[in-house]
Amino acid sequence: MVCLDLSLQKLDAAVLQGAGLVAIYVGMHTATRIALEALPRMRRLAPQAHLCVYGLYAPMNEALLRSLGVATVLGGEVEPALLSLCRRLQAAGISAGQSEPVVSLARIAFELPDRSGLPALSRYAHLVLPGGERRIAGFAEGSRGCKHLCRHCPVVPVYEGVFRVVPLETVLADIRQQVLEGAAHVSFGDPDFLNGPTHGLRLARALHRSFPDVSFDATIKIQHLIEHRDLLPELRASGCLFVTSAVEAVDDDILRRLDKNHTSRDFERAVALTREAGIALAPTFVAFTPWTTLEGYIALLERLASLRLVESVPPVQLAIRLLVPEGSWLLRLPGFREMLLAFDPALLGYPWIHRDPRVDRLQRSVQQEVARFEREAVPRRRAFAAIWRMAHEAAGRFTPALPEDLGEPIPHLSEPWYCCAEPTEQQLQSF
Repeated sequence: MVCLDLSLQKLDAAVLQGAGLVAIYVGMHTATRIALEALPRMRRLAPQAHLCVYGLYAPMNEALLRSLGVATVLGGEVEPALLSLCRRLQAAGISAGQSEPVVSLARIAFELPDRSGLPALSRYAHLVLPGGERRIAGFAEGSRGCKHLCRHCPVVPVYEGVFRVVPLETVLADIRQQVLEGAAHVSFGDPDFLNGPTHGLRLARALHRSFPDVSFDATIKIQHLIEHRDLLPELRASGCLFVTSAVEAVDDDILRRLDKNHTSRDFERAVALTREAGIALAPTFVAFTPWTTLEGYIALLERLASLRLVESVPPVQLAIRLLVPEGSWLLRLPGFREMLLAFDPALLGYPWIHRDPRVDRLQRSVQQEVARFEREAVPRRRAFAAIWRMAHEAAGRFTPALPEDLGEPIPHLSEPWYCCAEPTEQQLQSF
């Protein structure tokens, strides 16, 4: 078996020669875009291979993937199905169809991940501390799925409110092998680290007990930060440096449409609670939606400035446009489909045009500027000031001066792109 990471490595033709099975993991939107670009070449290089695409974004794009020659599509708890597919192909050769379920949420026995075929850990995203120090970061899963049903979330169409806990011993063994490779920080990939608060706390304690010098970050809902605020001090004492939270908006009407189970005031409360515990909050946003107004966008910027969170938000978060993939629970909102255009395979989603063309123009302008900011390594404060000016000019408003205290830099990962971001040109050039 040979493993390639197409976000970092070239698609080597020699690797595909004689392959009987090519399995492509699509755990994020970016990975799915890369897979769609790579599939035609994979078919040319390995015409005899059985193509399988698995991961969170596979079931949502099943029809499109099959039209591109993919024979097996798997989502949810995929490991048993992958093993079944391998054994079936070994026994019978090329298989014409799929016998494994497209989505399985059955409980499975989690095994220690084999990371030996991946590129060196040092090639992936690093932890960057406020003073500029960089540390090698690892990745671990304490759980999968999510018990919440946020309408825009890609986890929901697959797991539908189900989440599965990975045994503590398995998680620690995975962390241990990464620490031996140089990891000094662990980024937990759970959709929500406190879906099971008892498990999350036990994991944090065990991590600190086993590796007291290793820090970590996790994703936690605003709702959970408030409900489990008594756990925050111990999470910090166990090495939690920052928490990523999908705030998405500061407009309560938009939050209701997304079914986020928090309000704009809850966001402010979570900021206060994490600061009190000594944990940095890294909020993420879907800054542009069909319901966003220019005044609402300016209100978002004002809130970030007043809460001193400017240094906590990568500029790309202020450019993200709502992605509506096939199967999204947003499509269940009354009247929402009527706001969408036909499904676009190139975007892996349903495009939409804002009723106010000024909003779409601002989004495109911000996106272009953010790309330039990333290329030129423009500091977050300067980037925010530029976006602040652009937003006020788009609304025909005078641009007021920003407050002097916009917050301090926080620990963050060196890769600022998130699950709904497009792949970079460098990633698409891998093949």
